[in-house]
Amino acid sequence: MTSKTKSSKKKDSKFVKKIKQHMYQWHRTIGIITIIPVIFWTLSGLMHPFMAHFFKPEIAYEKLEIQTVQPQQLPLSIQEVLNKNDIRQFKNFRIVSFNNTTFYQVKNIIGDLHYFDTSNGKELQNGDAIYAEWLSRYFLDDQKSPVEKSELITEFDHQYKYVNRYLPVHKLSFDRPDGMEVYVETASSKLATFNPGSRQFFIWFFDTFHNWSFMDAISNNSIRIINMILLLSIIGFSAISGIVIYGFLWKQFKKADSLAPKKGIRKYHRQIGIWVSLFTLTFAFSGAYHATTKWDPYTLDQMVYEPTLKTSDITLANNQLNLDWKHFQNQQLISFNDSIYYRCELEDTAKGKFKKPKSVSNSKWNKKDSPKTEVIYINATTNKIVPNLDFQYAEFLAYYFTDGAPKAPCCEMMNPEITDETETFLENAKLLESKLITNFESREYGFVNKRLPVVKLAYDTPEKTTYFIETATSRLAAKVKSSDITEGYSFAIFHKFLFMDWAGKNIRDLTMVLAALCILIVSVLGLILFIRK
Repeated sequence: MTSKTKSSKKKDSKFVKKIKQHMYQWHRTIGIITIIPVIFWTLSGLMHPFMAHFFKPEIAYEKLEIQTVQPQQLPLSIQEVLNKNDIRQFKNFRIVSFNNTTFYQVKNIIGDLHYFDTSNGKELQNGDAIYAEWLSRYFLDDQKSPVEKSELITEFDHQYKYVNRYLPVHKLSFDRPDGMEVYVETASSKLATFNPGSRQFFIWFFDTFHNWSFMDAISNNSIRIINMILLLSIIGFSAISGIVIYGFLWKQFKKADSLAPKKGIRKYHRQIGIWVSLFTLTFAFSGAYHATTKWDPYTLDQMVYEPTLKTSDITLANNQLNLDWKHFQNQQLISFNDSIYYRCELEDTAKGKFKKPKSVSNSKWNKKDSPKTEVIYINATTNKIVPNLDFQYAEFLAYYFTDGAPKAPCCEMMNPEITDETETFLENAKLLESKLITNFESREYGFVNKRLPVVKLAYDTPEKTTYFIETATSRLAAKVKSSDITEGYSFAIFHKFLFMDWAGKNIRDLTMVLAALCILIVSVLGLILFIRK
């Protein structure tokens, strides 16, 4: 062997040694920077499947049993009641029945709900709070426990997160051993969510240490997201450096390690670390990707079309409509195509009434088809049924919501001039698919979206935009683009382990818990090594 060859090998050895020293140093430095965030994220991440399996709350009923309304329950028309109470303008109305009385629930022009007895037109004082308590007790099947506190929630907070969708809602806290809190939306008679005391703690813990809500007190949403993305990127680099050291360059390091074998904590840190490094990368990548979608504030709760209606414009009495009163359930008013219509909901005779039996678990009930309702539109002037108007109305609402924010009051008129470029583009876009969705579909329109039934409208746009419209409330339930689908699959597959669905939810959650637990163990072992040194 020539001296030149020996010199070259010596240089290579020094180079490898220097790389190894620097890599170890970078790996330790990065690990120490991210040790606290990793502990926060893994511990709180472990809470999620625990909540789903061991602290999953149960409630007697998740849906209100819908009763048919007979003409004799509406001796006074909505016009007579409005005129009797000197109401000249309003947003809308519908029919609700509770405490053995039928009421017109009327939304005034500022959005407050008032309740008028359909038999005499008298207003029920504090009616919205009374109805909220009635709904809560119905869902709980509890008529005895006293209400500790009742409040109106108008914005999302750390206990009532945006994933619950409904706003405003009434929150009722009951004096019960489980400390149950129930959230109801009186405008639709829907159960928004319910949390016993144990779940309230887990929600706080997850929100504080996984979503880092504690930063809201000292910064803003943008700073919180930037910090999360930065630290998740560093965690990703830490995992990559570990893979490089113990994976790709293992042959170069193996000789040195055999001369001075590492035992105990250091050995376990390396062995477990290389096995879970892939999970660390997937958690970090999908988490950072998901965080990038949180820049814009949540505005879906504001996406509602509510033009002001005049009492004088409604010429046909609602209790004189030409419909099948045997199956009539509810009604509201729709202003569309320069006309006013009664949007009437009729019981589907094939489906019948529905009610979740107490013996059926909530998880199974959620997967059942939502009961179907026949919807018909009746012209409030001619008393004639107009077919297929629900889909046409949904298309109008899609155009209305296209600009991404509610229009100003000045623009709440039908057939406005479309000047927004995006809106013009949608108007000219081809409608690829329109269909009624009556049950949640995990891949397309999942339970997290809350609202049913909705009309799906898929358009041929560059982003393949799809709208989900709840025509009963004139609301945008969801707006999905191709980029949203990509991010959603990334989060579902790499963060929630959707790839393990084939083994069932229990095995999937167990795998996710073990992966997070191993990452936590590796991080703690690394911290111990650093402290010892």
